[in-house]
Amino acid sequence: MCLAVPARVETITGLQAEVEVGGVRRAVSVVLTPEVRPGDYVYVHTGYAISIVDEAEAAESLRLWAELAESYTTEELFPHMAPSSER
Repeated sequence: MCLAVPARVETITGLQAEVEVGGVRRAVSVVLTPEVRPGDYVYVHTGYAISIVDEAEAAESLRLWAELAESYTTEELFPHMAPSSER
């Protein structure tokens, strides 16, 4: 099983794209999705755009990610950041 995050392609230069998700921009490889264009949404896994998805599917995935994140406490999401007395 792989975990992939939907992101919007902002720019493409060669086989590299700059994608954005949640206000964060990151460079990813588009070697596996050479047909991608700026404005498309892709699933990103380990620095690669692995598939192109439509905007509705990307929005639903992001909604589910947000719902999942909201179901956890900060301590559950970031246990390594808890004071050492709580570990």
